[in-house]
Amino acid sequence: MELRVSAYAVVVQDGRLLLAHWNDHGASGWTMPGGGIEPGEDPADAAVREVREETGYDVELDELLGIDSLVARRVDGRTAHALRVLYRARVVGGTLAHERDGSTDEAAWIPLADVDDLDRVGLVDVARRMAGLLDG
Repeated sequence: MELRVSAYAVVVQDGRLLLAHWNDHGASGWTMPGGGIEPGEDPADAAVREVREETGYDVELDELLGIDSLVARRVDGRTAHALRVLYRARVVGGTLAHERDGSTDEAAWIPLADVDDLDRVGLVDVARRMAGLLDG
Protein backbone atom coordinates (compact mmCIF):
# COMPACT_ATOMS: atom_id res chain seq x y z
CA MET A 1 0.00 0.00 0.00
CA GLU A 2 1.33 3.41 -0.96
CA LEU A 3 1.41 6.22 1.64
CA ARG A 4 0.81 9.72 0.29
CA VAL A 5 1.17 12.74 2.58
CA SER A 6 -0.20 16.00 1.21
CA ALA A 7 -0.90 19.53 2.39
CA TYR A 8 -3.80 21.78 1.35
CA ALA A 9 -5.10 25.26 2.01
CA VAL A 10 -8.65 26.43 2.65
CA VAL A 11 -8.83 29.97 1.32
CA VAL A 12 -12.08 31.92 1.65
CA GLN A 13 -12.41 35.50 0.47
CA ASP A 14 -15.54 37.60 -0.09
CA GLY A 15 -17.84 34.60 0.33
CA ARG A 16 -15.92 32.53 -2.23
CA LEU A 17 -13.74 29.42 -1.89
CA LEU A 18 -10.52 29.05 -3.87
CA LEU A 19 -10.51 25.70 -5.68
CA ALA A 20 -8.36 23.94 -8.26
CA HIS A 21 -9.72 21.63 -10.94
CA TRP A 22 -7.95 18.26 -10.70
CA ASN A 23 -7.55 16.52 -14.07
CA ASP A 24 -5.22 13.55 -13.91
CA HIS A 25 -5.17 10.05 -15.43
CA GLY A 26 -8.69 10.42 -16.85
CA ALA A 27 -10.26 11.46 -13.54
CA SER A 28 -11.33 14.99 -12.74
CA GLY A 29 -13.18 17.17 -10.26
CA TRP A 30 -12.75 20.32 -8.20
CA THR A 31 -10.40 20.01 -5.24
CA MET A 32 -8.62 22.08 -2.63
CA PRO A 33 -5.40 23.71 -3.80
CA GLY A 34 -2.50 21.69 -2.49
CA GLY A 35 -0.68 18.45 -3.04
CA GLY A 36 2.15 16.14 -2.18
CA ILE A 37 4.82 16.98 0.35
CA GLU A 38 8.34 16.53 -1.02
CA PRO A 39 10.78 14.41 1.06
CA GLY A 40 12.10 16.55 3.90
CA GLU A 41 9.64 19.39 3.18
CA ASP A 42 7.64 20.94 6.00
CA PRO A 43 3.87 20.47 5.44
CA ALA A 44 3.23 24.20 5.85
CA ASP A 45 5.84 25.02 3.22
CA ALA A 46 4.31 22.41 0.91
CA ALA A 47 0.83 23.94 1.24
CA VAL A 48 2.16 27.42 0.38
CA ARG A 49 4.19 26.06 -2.57
CA GLU A 50 1.31 24.00 -3.95
CA VAL A 51 -1.19 26.86 -3.74
CA ARG A 52 1.24 29.06 -5.67
CA GLU A 53 1.77 26.36 -8.33
CA GLU A 54 -1.93 25.59 -8.78
CA THR A 55 -3.53 29.03 -8.41
CA GLY A 56 -0.88 31.72 -8.88
CA TYR A 57 -1.50 33.11 -5.39
CA ASP A 58 0.92 33.61 -2.55
CA VAL A 59 -0.76 32.66 0.71
CA GLU A 60 0.00 32.96 4.38
CA LEU A 61 -1.19 30.16 6.63
CA ASP A 62 -3.37 31.14 9.58
CA GLU A 63 -3.87 27.85 11.42
CA LEU A 64 -3.76 24.10 11.15
CA LEU A 65 -7.33 22.87 10.68
CA GLY A 66 -6.56 19.18 11.01
CA ILE A 67 -5.29 15.99 9.42
CA ASP A 68 -7.56 13.70 7.43
CA SER A 69 -6.78 10.02 6.90
CA LEU A 70 -8.24 8.06 3.99
CA VAL A 71 -7.56 4.61 2.57
CA ALA A 72 -8.90 4.33 -0.96
CA ARG A 73 -8.43 2.69 -4.32
CA ARG A 74 -6.63 4.99 -6.75
CA VAL A 75 -7.67 5.49 -10.37
CA ASP A 76 -4.80 3.16 -11.39
CA GLY A 77 -6.31 0.36 -9.26
CA ARG A 78 -3.75 0.43 -6.45
CA THR A 79 -4.71 1.03 -2.83
CA ALA A 80 -3.27 4.10 -1.14
CA HIS A 81 -3.34 5.62 2.32
CA ALA A 82 -3.68 9.40 2.07
CA LEU A 83 -2.78 11.65 5.00
CA ARG A 84 -4.02 15.14 4.16
CA VAL A 85 -2.89 18.10 6.25
CA LEU A 86 -5.28 21.07 5.98
CA TYR A 87 -4.57 24.69 6.84
CA ARG A 88 -6.67 27.85 6.81
CA ALA A 89 -4.91 30.46 4.66
CA ARG A 90 -5.33 33.92 3.17
CA VAL A 91 -4.07 35.48 -0.05
CA VAL A 92 -1.18 37.94 0.42
CA GLY A 93 -0.05 38.33 -3.20
CA GLY A 94 -0.03 37.01 -6.73
CA THR A 95 -2.80 36.83 -9.31
CA LEU A 96 -5.12 34.01 -10.33
CA ALA A 97 -3.36 31.70 -12.80
CA HIS A 98 -3.85 28.14 -14.00
CA GLU A 99 -1.20 25.47 -13.46
CA ARG A 100 0.70 24.33 -16.54
CA ASP A 101 1.74 20.71 -16.98
CA GLY A 102 0.50 19.62 -13.56
CA SER A 103 -2.35 17.60 -12.10
CA THR A 104 -4.70 20.62 -12.13
CA ASP A 105 -5.80 22.57 -15.19
CA GLU A 106 -7.83 25.45 -13.75
CA ALA A 107 -8.15 27.56 -10.61
CA ALA A 108 -11.24 29.55 -9.67
CA TRP A 109 -13.05 31.39 -6.90
CA ILE A 110 -16.34 29.57 -6.35
CA PRO A 111 -19.17 31.21 -4.36
CA LEU A 112 -19.68 29.16 -1.17
CA ALA A 113 -23.36 28.73 -2.07
CA ASP A 114 -22.39 27.05 -5.39
CA VAL A 115 -19.85 24.50 -4.11
CA ASP A 116 -22.49 21.80 -3.51
CA ASP A 117 -23.40 21.90 -7.22
CA LEU A 118 -19.85 21.20 -8.38
CA ASP A 119 -18.36 17.91 -9.50
CA ARG A 120 -15.87 17.76 -6.62
CA VAL A 121 -13.63 15.31 -4.80
CA GLY A 122 -14.45 14.33 -1.21
CA LEU A 123 -11.58 16.42 0.14
CA VAL A 124 -13.56 19.60 -0.58
CA ASP A 125 -16.26 18.58 1.90
CA VAL A 126 -13.69 17.39 4.44
CA ALA A 127 -11.98 20.78 4.22
CA ARG A 128 -15.26 22.69 4.45
CA ARG A 129 -16.22 20.75 7.59
CA MET A 130 -12.84 21.38 9.22
CA ALA A 131 -13.10 25.09 8.41
CA GLY A 132 -16.64 25.35 9.79
CA LEU A 133 -18.13 26.00 6.35
CA LEU A 134 -20.26 22.83 6.28
CA ASP A 135 -22.36 21.16 8.96
CA GLY A 136 -21.67 17.58 9.97
